[in-house]
Amino acid sequence: MSFFKTALLSCWLLCNSILYAQPTYTQYVNPFIGTGGHGHTFPGATLPFGMVQLSPDTRIDGSWDGCSGYHYSDSVLYGFSHTHLSGTGVSDYGDILLLPMNDEPALDESVPTATFSHNFENATPGYYSVKLLADSIDVELTSTLRTGMHRYTFNKPGLAYIYLDLNHRDKLTASNINIVYDSTIKVYRKSEGWAKEQILYANIRFSKPFIQSKQLGNKKAVFVFSVSEKESIMAKVALSAVDDDGAERNMILENPDWNFEHIKINAAQKWNEELSKIKVSSSDKNKLTVFYTAMYHCMMHPNIYNDVDGRYRGRDLQIHQTDHNYYTVFSLWDTFRTWHPLMTIIDSARTVDFIRTFLLQYEQGGLLPVWELAANETECMIGYHAVSVIADAMMKGIKGFDYEKAFEACKFSAEQRNRFGLGAYIDKGFLEAEDEHESVSKTLEYAYDDWCIAQMAKLLGKEDDYNTYMQRSQSWKNLFDPVTGFILPRSNGGWLNPFDPFEVNNNYTEANGWQYNFFVPQDIDGMISYNGGKEKFEKKLDQLFSASTKTTGREQSDITGLIGQYAHGNEPSHHIAYLYNYVDKPGKTEKIVNKIINDFYKNSPDGLIGNEDCGQMSAWYVMSALGMYPVCPGSNQYTLTTPQFDKVEILTSGNKTFTIDVKNKTNKANFLRVKKTKNISFRDGLLFNHNRFSTDNLLVLTADSIPSILRKKDLADSIYYSDDLFRVPIITASTTVFKDSLKVSIKSFQKIKT
Repeated sequence: MSFFKTALLSCWLLCNSILYAQPTYTQYVNPFIGTGGHGHTFPGATLPFGMVQLSPDTRIDGSWDGCSGYHYSDSVLYGFSHTHLSGTGVSDYGDILLLPMNDEPALDESVPTATFSHNFENATPGYYSVKLLADSIDVELTSTLRTGMHRYTFNKPGLAYIYLDLNHRDKLTASNINIVYDSTIKVYRKSEGWAKEQILYANIRFSKPFIQSKQLGNKKAVFVFSVSEKESIMAKVALSAVDDDGAERNMILENPDWNFEHIKINAAQKWNEELSKIKVSSSDKNKLTVFYTAMYHCMMHPNIYNDVDGRYRGRDLQIHQTDHNYYTVFSLWDTFRTWHPLMTIIDSARTVDFIRTFLLQYEQGGLLPVWELAANETECMIGYHAVSVIADAMMKGIKGFDYEKAFEACKFSAEQRNRFGLGAYIDKGFLEAEDEHESVSKTLEYAYDDWCIAQMAKLLGKEDDYNTYMQRSQSWKNLFDPVTGFILPRSNGGWLNPFDPFEVNNNYTEANGWQYNFFVPQDIDGMISYNGGKEKFEKKLDQLFSASTKTTGREQSDITGLIGQYAHGNEPSHHIAYLYNYVDKPGKTEKIVNKIINDFYKNSPDGLIGNEDCGQMSAWYVMSALGMYPVCPGSNQYTLTTPQFDKVEILTSGNKTFTIDVKNKTNKANFLRVKKTKNISFRDGLLFNHNRFSTDNLLVLTADSIPSILRKKDLADSIYYSDDLFRVPIITASTTVFKDSLKVSIKSFQKIKT
């Protein structure tokens, strides 16, 4: 053997020994978590943020628990399609379905199926396998970023069939099946679902030629092969939203060979790299599985949408070129709360690409995304929360995008007077029930987003804009009733009566009065003050968590995971447990957080208490397990509680390891004290600034009993502190119409300045 070959072999052995010496975090991931219950996840093969999500489909009806295409309670599947949504509450995707069979399927309106059992099903990051029982066919799936790879082992000799269905799940509006060679097919699919106009191309290749093919127009096809016993046939499918050439180029550059094992191993390595960004250890394997599966679910969406050559389909449905990764699937009403802040810690480069994507969508579609899917704005959910993501990045000093252009886009989104009641909100300082449905939720979320814009304006030295949006951020006060202590819907100038905080109705978004009563993250001191100070606000929180778990009004599938009226299965509640920290009761925060973690996150198919919602449910767990939570994205702060692990190592975006070390932790510990801090208030000791990830290497937390604390009165102890908002008075009358005379009552809660 030559010296060169010997050196090359030694280098290869060394690299592999280093690779395999690294911890394998993929071993702790259970992709079946959330596939049962109402988690709406899928178990198939994908790469972190990959364009392809290759997974089995057991549901085609678009039902509530079929949103991802798979539910663990099923035993029949329809095939394996290449796009899926993780944890959404609306169905879409399921594009380009293949199914191997022993018997020739009828190419008509009927749909072939296959039976399977979980006893013969397996999933790990980047890999999925199942046995089709009646046909005795072993199916294995893996993927690259833009291609899916199938391996079908036919255990019976004779003729074998691979069925292609473009008419699967959502409404097919146009399609084409072009057989190029006896092993290559080009596919075009245009469909209408949640995304009203989704366009997709696919390049399909088989590892051996088929001997015959049949088609049902351009909707379905079947390809016939001759196989020996236990022979494997592989299929590769490359996707592109651009054109046939894009799909073919994605295939050539990402998956040129027929090496299934190589693709599988590479997928596992990619996942291990992402999962290792946060390192925790525990003797409890279930605890590790829940944590690293949550990390895994945090990396399913958004998805790369550009081809390998940088082309992508924009919000105007035209083809554009980019020099960075362009993404799709932005569930921003969910993910602005915890998921995007998590990404600022462990992947700021991707955060930059997300924001650059937002700005391209603003240029090409006219607005920042709200809930964007496959180049379509679905207009789903409320607020304009792209501004939260942008403000959070700017306040954390993340560079790489145009701050001025970002501010322009945010301000433009906030001034669309003809959209979802914004005009009335701007003019009145709140929304009434007559102005817009879900008026309370929209007022509160607009106010938070406006605060985010104000922070951006302050950073950029735009004083007038800062004053305007800070004033608008106080709009929540016009819905606060000091008599009941609730943020109420208003009607015709007064309160909308009767009011039942347990009632789920059209005044709130997937929630009731209890669950939205605490959504003022931008003005927690003001919220505490308006509730009468810390003691009264603490009691209000106590009432929320101890109330009956029954709701009235309409049935709302999203309201799950109830502790009193706190609903962990839906996002508006996610920050509330941490509000005890702001009234000097961190023990109560820790108690509730631990209960949520222990009761609502399990190593089982029904291990998520509600929809995964593109990573938000899991991001809440990850951040809470780390012991720091972003109550108000855009504030540059996290509030602390006891981490679930004694030691945490975070590989931050600066490729630097930040360690959280917990000392003296016992089952009875109920308060964290930041070690060696001086001249800080009780609350300050529970806050952690994002810039410490770059300036420090270590956060030492000492679990201790709650100390007695003497504090001077702070702002939150004084009712209506620094209240410069002119509160709109409450107008009440016995009727809305009159002929001669009518008694009208006008009441103001404005504090009179002397």
